Amino acid sequence: MYLITVFGNLLIIMAVSFDSHLHTPMYFFLANLSFVDICFTSTTIPKMLWNIQTQSRVITYEDCITQIYLFLLFAGLDSFLLAVMAYDRFVAICHPLHYMVIMNPQLCGLLVLVSWLSVISLFYCTVLGVYLSSAAPQSSHSGAGASVMYTVVTPMLNPFIYSLRNRDIKRALKVITGVPVM
Repeated sequence: MYLITVFGNLLIIMAVSFDSHLHTPMYFFLANLSFVDICFTSTTIPKMLWNIQTQSRVITYEDCITQIYLFLLFAGLDSFLLAVMAYDRFVAICHPLHYMVIMNPQLCGLLVLVSWLSVISLFYCTVLGVYLSSAAPQSSHSGAGASVMYTVVTPMLNPFIYSLRNRDIKRALKVITGVPVM
């Protein structure tokens, strides 16, 4: 599933990058979401696969903090990018004649930058609360199913949900792979 996630999201990034027809705000945000999904799954899945392979669940404190930091960063960024994508679709539907004026390249870049900065600032504000609060003992198996669904399945399905049913992406992927386009 990890390889499907990485490969599917890389295909979206390549299609958006190489096809000039896809250089629109919607696909710009989709490519950013695909990049964040790759990063999001890459913060936990390789270590999980290593733990399964070696039958060891040991992680150093520094690695744990780094993994939690990156996991929360990319999870938050996923949420903010989905909100930006919703705003993009709102403008496209409610103001179709002004869409390209409103969603200009500068605004799109600014929205992605604000998403990054918002997540980072939210993280640093909340991380203080984590260090100041006491750690309550919890069962490690209580949320394992939900964790796998959120960290593995959702990012794996995003390429299919957001793009592979899309005619433009299919056409761009055919061009990239050398399949004749009709």
